[in-house]
Amino acid sequence: MAHYIGTPTSRVDGFAKVTGAAKYAAEFNVPGLVYGSVVTSTIAKGRIARIDLSAALRVEGVLDVLTHENRPTMADNDQAYKDDVAPAGSPFRPLYDGRIMFSGQPIALVVAQTSEIARFAASLVRVDYETDTHITDVHCQREAAIPLKPPGDPIEAMFTPPKTRGRPEQALAAAAVRHAGEYYVPIEHHNPMELFASTVIYDGDGKLTVYDKTQGVQNVQHYLCRVFGMKPEDVRVMSPFVGGAFGSGLRPQFQVVLAVLAARALRRSVRVVLTRPQMYVLGYRPAMIQLIELGANADGTLDAIMHDAITVTSRYEDFFRQETGWSGLLYKCANAGYKHKLARLDLATPCDMRAPSATTALFALESAMDELAVALNLDPLELRLRCYSERDQHNDLPFSSKALRECYRQGATAFGWDKRNPEARSMRDAGDLVGWGMATGVWEALQMPITVRIALSANGHAEVACATSDIGTGSYTIMAQVAADMLGLPLENISINLGDSSLPQSPVEGGSWIAASVSNGIATTADAIRDELLRLAKQMPGSPLANIASGEVTLADGKLISKGDASRSVSITDAMRHAAVDRIEQEKTYNPSNDVTRAHNTHSAIFAEVKVDEQIGVIRVTRVVSAIAAGRILNTKTASSQILGGVVWGIGMALHEETLIDHKVGRIMNANIAEYHVPVNADIHDIKVIFVDEPDDSNPLGIKGLGEIGIVGVAAAIANAVYHATGKRVRDLPITLDKLRL
Repeated sequence: MAHYIGTPTSRVDGFAKVTGAAKYAAEFNVPGLVYGSVVTSTIAKGRIARIDLSAALRVEGVLDVLTHENRPTMADNDQAYKDDVAPAGSPFRPLYDGRIMFSGQPIALVVAQTSEIARFAASLVRVDYETDTHITDVHCQREAAIPLKPPGDPIEAMFTPPKTRGRPEQALAAAAVRHAGEYYVPIEHHNPMELFASTVIYDGDGKLTVYDKTQGVQNVQHYLCRVFGMKPEDVRVMSPFVGGAFGSGLRPQFQVVLAVLAARALRRSVRVVLTRPQMYVLGYRPAMIQLIELGANADGTLDAIMHDAITVTSRYEDFFRQETGWSGLLYKCANAGYKHKLARLDLATPCDMRAPSATTALFALESAMDELAVALNLDPLELRLRCYSERDQHNDLPFSSKALRECYRQGATAFGWDKRNPEARSMRDAGDLVGWGMATGVWEALQMPITVRIALSANGHAEVACATSDIGTGSYTIMAQVAADMLGLPLENISINLGDSSLPQSPVEGGSWIAASVSNGIATTADAIRDELLRLAKQMPGSPLANIASGEVTLADGKLISKGDASRSVSITDAMRHAAVDRIEQEKTYNPSNDVTRAHNTHSAIFAEVKVDEQIGVIRVTRVVSAIAAGRILNTKTASSQILGGVVWGIGMALHEETLIDHKVGRIMNANIAEYHVPVNADIHDIKVIFVDEPDDSNPLGIKGLGEIGIVGVAAAIANAVYHATGKRVRDLPITLDKLRL
């Protein structure tokens, strides 16, 4: 019997994707489908004084233009617009009234018989505004930034800074060696390949089937029901395939509201696809100013850590994440203090973006640790080993598992770190300066309650159903692998049904929690299937399993087999046919144990090599080694791809990515993938991924999740390598040649 968990299994949905059989949100067609094009504001703050639709309505093929003045009824309270992951505040309401809160805000939807007609007519809508003074520069709001309020609910409590530990100010003042540095990360945008889109299929009695690009179909369903006062049975949301999201699809985005508005107004099916520039108001990684202060003994152990952050949010919602607490978690230090303030700007609300908070916070912390190593004349890896913490410093708890030391060892060996000359500008390759840098990564190992249904047929085929999403990370494949092993069936006998709000309950896909959650959900339901099969098998005359308990049998090779005596077995087919049962169906909820006695995290060690042209300052990242400790790896092939993608994104963060705003008009200037720079093939060279063995018993299958950890620490490792190559320390990203000034 083949075992699939832990093997490099190819994607079960790969053929459908490469042949075009996989359908995305904008690819579901029905007769009579019409198209919407969004009109957006050209000012950052104010009100609509007058909106002239006459020219647009005269275009042949235009069916209607919806604005705040003529839209169908929507809910009039904030609570209706709060989705499952909404931050505190008043969520944005598309087309609700004439207020303008950010540039690019949707203010009208032109609906026409073709998308081309809709786009043309949208260009004819004329708007007069009453403008107010806006602020979109975080630096201008630095002094006006407000401290985080005491948490009002458990979700907010997760993201507030930890309590001060010891006496950090006094310890810092008394430290033998001190470092203080300010680090800046600009606004960054997700830019998934698939544009955000919604296709709303309207049937005769007003029920809707909504194909939406989202990371949580049930989140979108609940949201639409509240906003439009509809019953859950009247709104079905589906998202079978997603072309990348990275956090931008966690919340329902405005195009799904506009598409439903139009479908209800016209009583027909409508599709709305956003343009690339319009996606730049769907959320983003917030800009962040961070001050890191470290105090150390001469032997390289930490006396004090102080981490202050100012992050961007909108005027209408208070979005924030745990920006500062990673510092006190990662390294052993008796004295640590944290502060976090919000700078409210006239921009759309930020949102989660791959490894939110850890990616930005670890850039600052790991850059500061590198600077401290230079001040101590100590190898950067040795400094981290001297400050290594065996316990969660915030709560003084042991880790469920922590193989970070082994990440350091294996990563350094694979990279050849012992050959590093510690002096800056000391290593060269022809005309290039060569730099080697390293950093640490950390992320949470979370699980969520989830429900899975399994239907097993007498012919040995099983369908696994859950409302979870596959945002391109490989959920279809790992679910099939786990189900095949748990049910003792070949992989090709497993079908996966997901991305449908009518299926059993699932949280949004994010935070690296779906792999652990849904896999253990499958195992839980498979146990119930096994118990039912055993009950049927015991009814067979002369059953070899007549006097055996459920925990003493396993499913393998299409059989129920005694764990103690493999000769005692009954085939699944025989048990079901004897009982005249064609189908066994079980639906069970997996509720993770609330283990508060240990800390649960993934860790990584990243080693990077850069080569810098000494004449013009061009930087190339020529080698990266990423060693990952993340519990049990379900699929080494797709897992490696996850980490590779995270490293590539980290290279982009370090050297390329920056959302540029013209603060005079409050508008993003590079809202496209021609001028918003990301790495291309020519920027990527050798990347090696190492998975460090790390047994973990936090859940029955020992899974921690991989989606986020791959990017954490990468930008810092590259920045540290740039310093080693050039002797120039750049603390604000991205590192461009003008900042090096060689």
